[in-house]
Amino acid sequence: MSETQAPPVPTRRNTELVLMIFAVLVVLAAEGAVEGTRDGHFGGRLAMYAAVPLIAGMIAHVVVRIVAPYADPLILPCVVLLNGLGLVMIHRLDLGLKQQASEGGAAYTGAQAPSQVVWTAIGLVLFLAVIIVIRDHRVLQRYAYTIALAGLFFLVLPAVLPARFSEINGARIWIRVAGFSIQPGEFAKILLTIFAASFLVSKRDVLSLAGRRFLGIDFPRGRDFGPLLVAWLVCIAVLVSGHDLGTSLLFFGLFVV
Repeated sequence: MSETQAPPVPTRRNTELVLMIFAVLVVLAAEGAVEGTRDGHFGGRLAMYAAVPLIAGMIAHVVVRIVAPYADPLILPCVVLLNGLGLVMIHRLDLGLKQQASEGGAAYTGAQAPSQVVWTAIGLVLFLAVIIVIRDHRVLQRYAYTIALAGLFFLVLPAVLPARFSEINGARIWIRVAGFSIQPGEFAKILLTIFAASFLVSKRDVLSLAGRRFLGIDFPRGRDFGPLLVAWLVCIAVLVSGHDLGTSLLFFGLFVV
């Protein structure tokens, strides 16, 4: 008697492709709204700002389809959508600043949209490198605490630097050297998210079973939940002291989830 074979597990890559095309159409509509409202017609920029998320998304999709066929199908379309809308918003701000400068009799040379396209390309290369090198994300769990320390280092670094190297508009979240600026907290977000996920997976049994009930709610033991709580409190303290309330809320939301 032959054994019944289990049906193959769907990879859902086609779902990812459809959602990504939908995301590009949303970006295209947003850029069309900007150009139509401002100029009354559609120009060549519409094709360019649609091509950036489409090309980047298609390259990433093909690599994911080959290297990580069982990856979550929602993450990449969400990234394409957010990156594309961010590009449109920056372009809209560039147009407004250019018009403002023109009305004042000056030339506007600080367009940020082209640099955003460059950062998109850099992000795509880094994404491809990570997904190709780290085939199994579970290996990161071995280095959870090292990753947490690295994340805290990036988070604290701007706060310990002199204000002239780290402060912009009252927020000390930058590193500025020789005209180049970067937010190390962006790297900290990724690293601390990896730590939180690794910690919760390794402690899922004791966090769900061992603890005390208070007001009808089961709370985990302090020694089990302590490391994550300490990391979160340090993050919030550093970010609030540096006046980075947006990232503080992001980490708070991550902790609550």
